[in-house]
Amino acid sequence: MKPVLPKEPEVPPLEPDQVSRLTDIVFLPEVKPTPCDIVFVFSGTHPGHWEQAARAYHTGMGKTVIVTGGTSPTGVKHSSWADPTEPESVVIVRELTRRGVPPSDIVSESRSRNTLENVLFAQMAFDFSGVRSAAFVWKNHAAGRQFRTFAQHVSSAIRPVPFGFDAEYEGQRVGRDNWMASEIGRRRVFGEYLRIVHYGRQGQLLPLVSEIEELSSFVDLNLGHGDGTG
Repeated sequence: MKPVLPKEPEVPPLEPDQVSRLTDIVFLPEVKPTPCDIVFVFSGTHPGHWEQAARAYHTGMGKTVIVTGGTSPTGVKHSSWADPTEPESVVIVRELTRRGVPPSDIVSESRSRNTLENVLFAQMAFDFSGVRSAAFVWKNHAAGRQFRTFAQHVSSAIRPVPFGFDAEYEGQRVGRDNWMASEIGRRRVFGEYLRIVHYGRQGQLLPLVSEIEELSSFVDLNLGHGDGTG
């Protein structure tokens, strides 16, 4: 069994321009929330997944909510998660209905175990051919990797409107405004950059137009540590 890429790798010294580029690559450029065709929810056990999805629906961000997520074999569950065997989408859908989202406006799949499968199995449950824009619910520091996976396998022409939330690790919030202020933030963001580069080279997600050349040696060093699925 191949080891997965490090989620919290050692981070090289970063220049201000590199910080700015990493921020836009990992978090995606900031976009003002506007109404979309759908709300797409990537899997996860953090309450932010259903809280933000419900907020997106009730504020008119999308009339249909696509929910993904089975049971991840490697993911660490949120401390509030009750049953580790329950598919993530089942819980998210249940919480959405509790928050007033009609079941008739929810489409879900409960087999996926990672980001790539979130996208592939969602395509089996929903026809994206008429979708021109989507509000995406995700952990904000996973936005770049997850949207690029969606763009590679569904459509790069669908306009993304990030509607995510900042996650916390070791009590530290990791957001686009503060990730450089903590060691865990730097590690998590650089770990996401590694995944974007690696899976882009493999064809699992839409590759970067240009990688950050000054970081190439650090990237290649970490990419020699393993392989996995995002």
